[in-house]
Amino acid sequence: MFRGLFLASLTASVVHAQSYSGCHKHGSVEYCYGADGEETPITTHAQATATSVAATTTSSAQTASVTGCHNHGDDVYCINGEGNEVQVSLTTTPTGELPAQYTGCHSHGSSQYCLDAGGNDVQILAEGETGDEHDHSSGSGSSSHGEQNCHFHAGVEHCVGAGESEHSGTKSCGVQSRDYDMPLRIGTLFVILITSAIGVFLPMLLVKLPFPTINTMASTVIKQFGTGVILSTAFVHLYTHASLMFTNECLGELEYEATTSAVVMAGILLSFLTEYIGHRIIMARGSKSPPECCDDTPSHDSSTAPKENAAPRAMQLAQLSHNHGSDPTQPNTKLSVLVMEAGVIFHSILIGLTLVVAGDSFYKTLLVVIVFHQFFEGLALGARIALLPGRIFPSKAVMAGLFAIITPIGMAIGMGVLHSFNGNEKSTLIALGTLDALSAGILVWVGVVDMWARDWVMEGGEMLDAPLVRVLVGGVALIAGMVLMGVLGKWA
Repeated sequence: MFRGLFLASLTASVVHAQSYSGCHKHGSVEYCYGADGEETPITTHAQATATSVAATTTSSAQTASVTGCHNHGDDVYCINGEGNEVQVSLTTTPTGELPAQYTGCHSHGSSQYCLDAGGNDVQILAEGETGDEHDHSSGSGSSSHGEQNCHFHAGVEHCVGAGESEHSGTKSCGVQSRDYDMPLRIGTLFVILITSAIGVFLPMLLVKLPFPTINTMASTVIKQFGTGVILSTAFVHLYTHASLMFTNECLGELEYEATTSAVVMAGILLSFLTEYIGHRIIMARGSKSPPECCDDTPSHDSSTAPKENAAPRAMQLAQLSHNHGSDPTQPNTKLSVLVMEAGVIFHSILIGLTLVVAGDSFYKTLLVVIVFHQFFEGLALGARIALLPGRIFPSKAVMAGLFAIITPIGMAIGMGVLHSFNGNEKSTLIALGTLDALSAGILVWVGVVDMWARDWVMEGGEMLDAPLVRVLVGGVALIAGMVLMGVLGKWA
């Protein structure tokens, strides 16, 4: 008896001398806080006994609260009723003095919550546990450790999904230091060049097939697939990219929230004015040129004049869907295709820049996406160039070649400024966002008016009175272009 009292007295004196408090567990090891506030593992028998007694004594008092709250970096931890350290999941880092405890602990399903000083729920996380995906209430915490889906837009890393809030308010707007594999980038420049060239020149070769039925179907599939690609590029890729640039945290809050839509409308207006003024000039020149039909036997007889012109006019209308002549009121004129190519080129040079300045962690994924993107976009542009009157060389080849080299040119520019390029700089964000939005407006006009509407609903359109089989094939190709390019928008 005397020996037991002696040991208890000795234990108490040791614990008092050491002034341990806030004892808790990390796994099977018990820790306490010393007089200096440092976390210390308890290894002696006397200290372990004292800790166990303290934990047993305070266990019942802590069942409805967590106490001994302290920081590990920016995270808040407390001690629960069992003496184990638990994390308090907060939506924001507390300022000022840290609360000593959180009371009113309760359960929502399998999750544990306590109340802060304002009566709001804060989630209590055990070791290795993550928070709920959705806030339980206006004051409930959410975990910042979930997986993120990160990708690059012109060198700006954009992350969506769980964990995005962890970086809000602390985003770095300076030049990002990343790993860049230069040999890989130089090699893939030629991959993009070859892929773009195949995509844009392939339709020109297909229209030369000696089989009329196959030629017609192949032309329909490529044209309508290309229409879907252009529409999806305008809305899913360019419009989205422009919105991301104009809403970037480093740019700050814009006074005019509809900036992206306004610039897109400006692109549509510019495309309309270019085509309208161009068509008026072409028609004015055509009205001043001498008539093509011969005047060997002039006649003022109104009954015979229409008959003389009826056959050539009928032949012209019959061949309209095949050759799409130089009449500026008809689709696929050189002016319309040039407007389309302008929008594609603005976009493609940014595509090259986006690819090169992306970090190595995402480069290979983005490369695969860009390869498909350039091939599909090349098919869309090449299908319209192929239907222009005249030979492939030189004008058609020049238009196609310009598309093939423009993305590699953007990649070369990106390589030149790789280590100094800052996609988060305000002027860069404004420039990239404006170019993306203008390109989106141009392709919206070209895709909806020059391609979709003129092929399907306007008088003289090749799909307006086409056989049902051809209509079905064209419709499937149109939707396929929208869907496939839309899917690529997840990564680029």
